[in-house]
Amino acid sequence: MGSRNLIYILIAVGLGLVAVVLANSYFSGIEEKQERTAQQQQLARIVVATQPLDFGSALTAENIRLENFPASSVPVGAFFSVEELLQGGNVALRPIVPGEPILADKLSGRAVLSAKLPEGMRALSIPINATNAVSGFIRPADIVDVLLTRNLGEEEQVTEVIMEAVQVLAIGTVQSENATEPGLAGTATVLTDLYGAQKLTLARKMGEMSLVLRNVEGAEEGPGVAVMTRDVSPIRKSAYSSGAAPAPVANVSSVSASSTPSAPGASASARPRGPSMTVIRGTAPTDYPVGRLGGN
Repeated sequence: MGSRNLIYILIAVGLGLVAVVLANSYFSGIEEKQERTAQQQQLARIVVATQPLDFGSALTAENIRLENFPASSVPVGAFFSVEELLQGGNVALRPIVPGEPILADKLSGRAVLSAKLPEGMRALSIPINATNAVSGFIRPADIVDVLLTRNLGEEEQVTEVIMEAVQVLAIGTVQSENATEPGLAGTATVLTDLYGAQKLTLARKMGEMSLVLRNVEGAEEGPGVAVMTRDVSPIRKSAYSSGAAPAPVANVSSVSASSTPSAPGASASARPRGPSMTVIRGTAPTDYPVGRLGGN
């Protein structure tokens, strides 16, 4: 019984070795055939991706391979050896799709955000929440405008466009462009130059910033116009246009016993007795008596 089991084991091992030899021969034959085809058709063999690669994905023998490519169209920075890429410990700096050539400018020896920044550019984080970041629908690689809302005094506020067409690099620590689900992580990291980074740092101290999502392919619209409280409130706008000093909104919209009549010679105690109504012209309230139903 024992000798029979030993025979079975030896047969299984032999079959396994034969399968390995046949597989190696098959793949070697395919490799040699592709090399001959490349030589005959003047094709180059360059390294391409076999699987989707995101930012920070390490290159391995499983996700890259050599593939024939027209010799006259080989892109700059292409690699001609898999071993060369595997020895460098390279990672992807941007998403790479299957079949896409692996190029030198898409790789780095370390998966950090600073390696992704173009020369002369900076990355800066902005605090965000559901209100000022489009309810979490802003994702990495989106293009946004940055607005600043600040106080001017006398209950006057202004909203200004301080930066346009700014690229978002990350939301929180998520840097993948393939992430499409809405989410909020407290900060949005944007790409800007040094001057823009200074503007955004100062703007955080001046008031509340908001991100406005815009079309990635949208044309430049020029600098936005500052919007002030008078542009939102018709009452305050009419007060400014008439040259009168702006009055607090609470005093304009409410009727109280301390309201004073605007008629000449009237005093605070001359408010009509009985039913009355207040008419506001501009910012000046005037009280008028109202007769009872059926009377004068």
